[in-house]
Amino acid sequence: MFEFLQQPAGFDIGETGLLAFDATQPLWRAMLVGLGNTLRVALPALLLATLLATAVALARRARSAPLRWAGGAFVDTLRNVPLLVQLLVVYFLLIEWLPDSSQALPLLPGVWLSKGGLAFPWPDAWLSQPSGQGFWNWPVQGGFNIDGGAALTPEYLAVCLSLTLYTAAFLAEVIRGGLEAVPPSLLEAAETLGATRWQALCRIVLPQALRAIVPAATNQYLNLIKNSSLAVAVGYPDLVSVGNTALNQTGQAVACVLVMMSVYLSLSLLTSAFMNWFNRRQALKGVA
Repeated sequence: MFEFLQQPAGFDIGETGLLAFDATQPLWRAMLVGLGNTLRVALPALLLATLLATAVALARRARSAPLRWAGGAFVDTLRNVPLLVQLLVVYFLLIEWLPDSSQALPLLPGVWLSKGGLAFPWPDAWLSQPSGQGFWNWPVQGGFNIDGGAALTPEYLAVCLSLTLYTAAFLAEVIRGGLEAVPPSLLEAAETLGATRWQALCRIVLPQALRAIVPAATNQYLNLIKNSSLAVAVGYPDLVSVGNTALNQTGQAVACVLVMMSVYLSLSLLTSAFMNWFNRRQALKGVA
């Protein structure tokens, strides 16, 4: 049933990440590249969403009214707009509002943003065409394009940014609920003993809150991984996009769908197993 995966793919993939690929290689390798692209966008989005959600949750509990209002507006807006709509909005903003590559915006030394994507320095030895000019290959503004370094395409940026914002809106409420489940007396006791509010939060409140946060946060992480399949809407070559192309090339609809389902199921089970292990570890710390 799956013998077709040994056939030459017959198509190229626009973004291959760290895996080299060409049309003569088998379909299973094309699927592997698609999986790599899915992980390449989902894992950074998981980290960024967690950091952003923590900041928003703290803002929602801040003493400053403007911070509380800003955090509430962020949550209420982003979690009530469908992710697909947010993805399309972010993508069209990137490709329409940003300047052309010939007039890229310098964000930081060696970091350029344009319709061509985000260019940044990268280790020279890791590039497909090393310059041989040192350890770092720095992008520079050329006549019509950004030359050198590495780059993230607008499709990748749109998917990563939209997944981060959407997931953070839900995760912020999970974190806020966990923080509010900790008795206020613990924070007051820590401050009475001379701890600053930040020390009390990091060493007393957050470790206690994690036991309530982790189980609910697991659901949001699973949703993010599965929602990454919407990347096909903007042409980012994730697993679903590559799988659809393979389906059209071979006509093996059931087999291609089964491969995609199996991969997403495996990713979800691995994520659940890791989060359950982390949750048990936190519970044991709480008992100790």
